[in-house]
Amino acid sequence: MFKHILLPTDGSDLSLRAAKLGIELARTCGARVYALHVIAPYHTIAYMAEMLAATEITYTQDATVRAEQYLAEVRRMAEAAGMECSTEYVFDDRPHEAIIRAAREQHCDLVVMATHGWRGFTRLLLGSEVHKVLLESEIPVLVCR
Repeated sequence: MFKHILLPTDGSDLSLRAAKLGIELARTCGARVYALHVIAPYHTIAYMAEMLAATEITYTQDATVRAEQYLAEVRRMAEAAGMECSTEYVFDDRPHEAIIRAAREQHCDLVVMATHGWRGFTRLLLGSEVHKVLLESEIPVLVCR
């Protein structure tokens, strides 16, 4: 049925539950799994660029460490199920576009993701990332609660 399943994760309990479900589905289908975490880039104001340079470096380092932790958790779940899991993190202002691009580049045929993530006021103002993925994805999307 499915051969390569994309598991976007933001590290939340809900996204980890979706990843677990995706891993179980992949094991049943004999599919591969690919986990992705999207990091929002740090934006500086030109006026204060010198003062914020160290902050940007710190932000990037911290975000990368968190991304690795989130992805390592999905890898551990996959290994516990007897499966391999490739992982990647990317920087992008639009997580839904990064998810769709990754699905295309990795030749995934299913996205399994949680109903919502940790996007705060941006989610309220612009809509959820899962909604955007559902609208723009060329492949099936399984949405988990």
